[in-house]
Amino acid sequence: MSIDSSVGSAADTTAQTGALSADADWWRQAAVYQIYPRSFADADGNSIGDLRGITSRIPYLKDLGVDAVWLSPFYPSALADGGYDVDDYRDVDPKIGTLHDFEEMSAALTEAGIRLIVDIVPNHTSDQHAWFQEARRSPKGSPARDRYIFRDGLGPDGAQAPSDWESIFGGPAWTRITEPDGSPGQWYLHNFAQEQPDLNWKNPEVREDFKKTLRFWSDRGVDGFRIDVAHGLTKDLPENLPTQAEMDTMPQDGSHPIWDRDDVHEIYREWRQVFEEYSPPRIGVAEAWVSSERRPLYASAEGLGQAFNFDLLEADFDAAQFRDIVSFNLGLSEASGSSSTWVFSNHDVVRHATRYGLPTPAEDPQAPADEKAGTSWLLSRGSEPRLDAEGGLRRARAATLFELALPGSAYLYQGEELGLHEVAEIPDADRQDPTFFNSPGVSVGRDGCRVPLPWSRQGGSYGFGPGQAHLPQPEWFSRYSVEAQEQDPESTLNLYRSALRLRRELQSREALEWLSTHHDTVLAFRRPNGWICVTNFGEVPATLPSGELLLSSSPLTTDGELPGEATAWLQS
Repeated sequence: MSIDSSVGSAADTTAQTGALSADADWWRQAAVYQIYPRSFADADGNSIGDLRGITSRIPYLKDLGVDAVWLSPFYPSALADGGYDVDDYRDVDPKIGTLHDFEEMSAALTEAGIRLIVDIVPNHTSDQHAWFQEARRSPKGSPARDRYIFRDGLGPDGAQAPSDWESIFGGPAWTRITEPDGSPGQWYLHNFAQEQPDLNWKNPEVREDFKKTLRFWSDRGVDGFRIDVAHGLTKDLPENLPTQAEMDTMPQDGSHPIWDRDDVHEIYREWRQVFEEYSPPRIGVAEAWVSSERRPLYASAEGLGQAFNFDLLEADFDAAQFRDIVSFNLGLSEASGSSSTWVFSNHDVVRHATRYGLPTPAEDPQAPADEKAGTSWLLSRGSEPRLDAEGGLRRARAATLFELALPGSAYLYQGEELGLHEVAEIPDADRQDPTFFNSPGVSVGRDGCRVPLPWSRQGGSYGFGPGQAHLPQPEWFSRYSVEAQEQDPESTLNLYRSALRLRRELQSREALEWLSTHHDTVLAFRRPNGWICVTNFGEVPATLPSGELLLSSSPLTTDGELPGEATAWLQS
């Protein structure tokens, strides 16, 4: 298979250097590493990862070559949803550190040349939050209850929920409280777990308090914010609520009662004013599960500035899908003036090394017909069907090199640089995810991608900490550990290190040119500085174009061809 040039289209904007400076565009092509704090590194031996553990591993992050760290929630929390049930937005969970630990970590990251992004969870608080505790103690119609969404129940005694809405995690989306006098009371809305009551964003106090939170962390060295459930904050609930079935048929075009409403962008315009108080301006990236054409609203320069696209994450390992997704999303970025985000794994989905080692729903007659490959359908299947671990990792390595060559920012999830697979063999008694408890027999939840990292070959928690890990680690973690891969030049860890180093050196304008490969299973593109990426999605080896070979996800054949399910980088 030969490869020649044909011009494609993409966004064309200025690249960032990756160095800590006053550059307002540092985020546009950054490699961002997501840390799930409770599972990264445990310094104090309480089985839960902590901030001092992260600080101790900053040399590892610097050697890896990432531009920024995204920290999942580290706030005080009862862990009803892995920290996304926040008790206090302007403090640190005592189980994982103190504000002083946070400031030390932030300073150490800055010294290492690594930016810091933190998670903000504005759709809901924890039911342990001081506001919600006050709402429970306060009477119906009080200002304290107006911070949340309370409704009277239906029926003569209010014993029926205000609607039949279902929670994202399974079960009803309304829970009844007991009034201060001990009588059955009103119901509150929670689109996620019952421990996560939704906030009322029509309330000015809610809006002002979150701006205080943005400033609180920005003043402590935070460079940006990842916005959890960014499309869910504002709601417009009529007196007679629609049924779940009626809501499911409503278009999400900006007027839906609870999802992706146009008025949510009023909030983000206010946040943008806060971001601009700092130099460089703080950045935002929206977790917004919305239709593609509405994503640019979240990524606008007047709003958050960037929004996740999960399209590659949801795609099969398929050349046509990858090309269509990249072309489409670069077009969206050009329309919004933002840069695209690329991601294959995070704390909510099965790791991509495992997804690529399992049959897609189209290939597996037992897979649910209405669910997409790579996301929720795999969460419900556990370890069945049998995993092709070697093939899955081979495809994941190829996909990651493809991702890292694209213009835009790349979001990496802790442990993918080790080639970790999903941990399917977690006993039910050890599981923590509310999805598992609220969907018995349907979903095993997300714990499998949240198992603490293996740093060493041996030890009670493979170097995660001096004690046991809060989720059980399998024996096979030993050979995937940092220690096991450190000195192996062919390891996945060293592939990531080489790729991230080269990416920083080769980065150029946010543009690409598709190259013709004369084969529908091979994709190739060239960046403006002559950096060429070739990915072979098929099984037949492909002839590479002329140029200096910089890196490949698998060794070339004896004839110098790119083997199947592999990616190579060249300099023309």
